[in-house]
Amino acid sequence: MKRFNLLTLAITSAICLLNPVHAKGWEDDKTYQFTILHTNDNHGRFWHNKNGEYGMPARLTLIEKIRAEVEANGGSVLLLSGGDINTGVPESDLQDAEPDFIGMKKMAYDAMALGNHEFDNPLEVIRKQQKWGGFPFLSANIYDKTTEKRLFDPYVMIEKQGLKIAILGLTTDDTTRIGNPEYLGNIEFRSPLEEAKKVIAELKEKQLPDMIFAVTHMGHYDDAKSGHNAPGDVALVRNLPANALTAVIGGHSQEALCMESENQRDEDYKPGEACAPDKQNGSWIMQAQEWGKYVGRADFEFENGVASLKSYKLIPVNLKKKVKNDKGESVRVFITDEITHDKEMLKLLGPYQNKGQEKIGVVVGNTAKLLVGERDIVRFGQTNLGRLIATAQMEKTRSNFGIMNSGGVRTSIETGDITYKEVLQVHPFGNTVASVEMTGKEVIEYLGVVANKPTDSGAYAQFANIAMTVTADGVKDVKIGGEPINLDVTYRFSMPSFAGAGGDGYPKVNELPSYVDSGFVDADVLKEYLEKNNPVDADAFKPQGEIVYQQ
Repeated sequence: MKRFNLLTLAITSAICLLNPVHAKGWEDDKTYQFTILHTNDNHGRFWHNKNGEYGMPARLTLIEKIRAEVEANGGSVLLLSGGDINTGVPESDLQDAEPDFIGMKKMAYDAMALGNHEFDNPLEVIRKQQKWGGFPFLSANIYDKTTEKRLFDPYVMIEKQGLKIAILGLTTDDTTRIGNPEYLGNIEFRSPLEEAKKVIAELKEKQLPDMIFAVTHMGHYDDAKSGHNAPGDVALVRNLPANALTAVIGGHSQEALCMESENQRDEDYKPGEACAPDKQNGSWIMQAQEWGKYVGRADFEFENGVASLKSYKLIPVNLKKKVKNDKGESVRVFITDEITHDKEMLKLLGPYQNKGQEKIGVVVGNTAKLLVGERDIVRFGQTNLGRLIATAQMEKTRSNFGIMNSGGVRTSIETGDITYKEVLQVHPFGNTVASVEMTGKEVIEYLGVVANKPTDSGAYAQFANIAMTVTADGVKDVKIGGEPINLDVTYRFSMPSFAGAGGDGYPKVNELPSYVDSGFVDADVLKEYLEKNNPVDADAFKPQGEIVYQQ
């Protein structure tokens, strides 16, 4: 009898191992409250701007206040990020985003998705950042080409109040195209849509979570219409079974994701207004614009195996608006109540801010007119700043004309004195300036590809000292320096090393014998040009219709 009982026990244990039983940690008919807080696309903004807006010291105060409120009511809080912590502010870029990640550690982030801009740095820098942050960096679809193994954890399991919560990470596979090729040689970005299916199946088989959330860096595109971009969050949830994900905490498209109607985002959303996140195929989709301007707050309830969203808001972090005072003067005022800066966070991050300021505060030039590099303009047409940059690189490499991908132009330069900081904000990636030689015939073939890169993408090209008509079939009526191109003459043209290596889908030319990487960093080339041509004549770079599109 004893042997029989032991044998029965062994068989039963084996069956349980093969078919795990979900030992639920929650009680029937009991309502559990939990809150998701989220940010995305920090891009180096660990410190508040000159107007006192956003910044991690104020964000921590807000997060701690919400945590205390939720926990006092018996609930739990998860803090998540949609990625792109890197690249954008010199004080951060010059220090490998260390202040951003130690700031996130102090705020106790639970997990983040790896964004494409995490790969503006070599993998060894990302590994350092993981240590600084101390929280999971998640991505299920990033693989080592050699080993064919994932480079990062695909998910993390978190338990709150007995609820088993899975957090799945995904990264846009556009990173292959828009990331720096110099750092991506052995890294493969597989389809996040397909990898999500695999991981969710694995989770349901092995982990048996009560809920699955996704932190993604894929972008939100209304009605899944992503255009030239890789599929985003809407396509992701539509590709999964209904209700497969409780919610998607996203990033990449850098928008305040508030819906006006079904499949139509409110493009005129103003801070402080009510916000309804998108819902597709039973899953909520959320995104909190950029830079820590907002903290997204999603309050959920869980009862009898079902999670429901009870309220959602985007909370402005000390954002301001311009109003007229009693004297008719324009002043900035807080849109909502001012959030105080956490003193411990100020003390922690202050030395990083001061160190950065010392390096970048020097004035390098002056402009009487705005030099336009705003994303929504520079990716749609030629601008004075785009042409100025291409000119600076052209002259530095003694080239005949210059090409600059708009994705490498990150912001405008305001009127007045120009500091090195502003230059570094325009060029935060640290690309070097390169040149290559081609015959006129080869130039026309090259331009036929580059000049046809789509608008609303970082691949859209800015040009200097060249004119042409762009058609769907290529280019015609090309003039260099005002003279018609000669098919048999050899020309030299400049470009960022990023483009030379095939970034943004440009033809890869860095293996040609005539290719030369100057070694000069793009920001320093622009700085030098501004210093030599101070004050800058912005009108000299005003587009005059040199590039004509006939599609």
